[in-house]
Amino acid sequence: MEIKLVGIVGAGQMGCGIATGFSAAGYEVKLMDVDQASLSRGVANISQDLDRQLQRGKISQNSRDATLARIYTTTELADVGDTDLVVEAATECESVKQKIFAELAPHLKPETIVTSNTSSLSITKLAGRSGRPELFMGLHFMNPVRVMQLVELIRGIATTRETFETVRVVVESLGKTPVVSEDYPAFIVNRILIPMLNEAIYTLYEGVGTVADIDKGMKLGANHPMGPLELADFIGLDTCLAIMNVMHDGFADQKYRPCPLLVKYVEAGWLGRKAGKGFYDYSGSVPVPTR
Repeated sequence: MEIKLVGIVGAGQMGCGIATGFSAAGYEVKLMDVDQASLSRGVANISQDLDRQLQRGKISQNSRDATLARIYTTTELADVGDTDLVVEAATECESVKQKIFAELAPHLKPETIVTSNTSSLSITKLAGRSGRPELFMGLHFMNPVRVMQLVELIRGIATTRETFETVRVVVESLGKTPVVSEDYPAFIVNRILIPMLNEAIYTLYEGVGTVADIDKGMKLGANHPMGPLELADFIGLDTCLAIMNVMHDGFADQKYRPCPLLVKYVEAGWLGRKAGKGFYDYSGSVPVPTR
């Protein structure tokens, strides 16, 4: 299968990062979102990111302009139907994703490969709503897409070898390194990472340490580039909670129980960096711990 035109569903941080990665590698891209304002913000963010790379000498002016020129936007899901590869990058909610795949199915070409950037949900289950489970698989990019070199490839029970190999070659053409995960809740990276972040939140919840000391301890004691609470804020506390709930439900094991403090922060709308407040307050020039 030859991939030339890629459709990205969702113009949030991940969708825009994925769109930029494909476009920079020479693919034509259709970026879709139901909200025109989200699309406009997304394209503005893409442009700003490319401008920063240009100023740092990482890309040329021609490369910057060509990357932007290869990205087309639309608010109509049907417009994505003529692409060779679809990457769904909507919010981490099973019902939202299933609705997208069900509505998209009638508009797709017979040979179009459909993928989901889900960070935790069952690929086999999502494939069941796609109308083409043999042409469906998980394609999980890491955040931020431009910086992170890893992409997880996840086959559903019906995914064909040809589909898998086509997507693997595409990932390598982006300059990324693929790893293969079986279709279990949260796959490889998040199954290891998110429970660690959840445990850090328990450590705060139980009064073992402060936000600053927990993060400092892991940065200096385990040589992590970011502390776990800082990283949870960066990922988004709602996303962390959603992944923990998927693992808790999927494995029926209490070790995956979300920390009550994580639940409370999400209920309060303290979702991390994107909300301006989480375990840190981002309203000033320097983030300040909220506890």
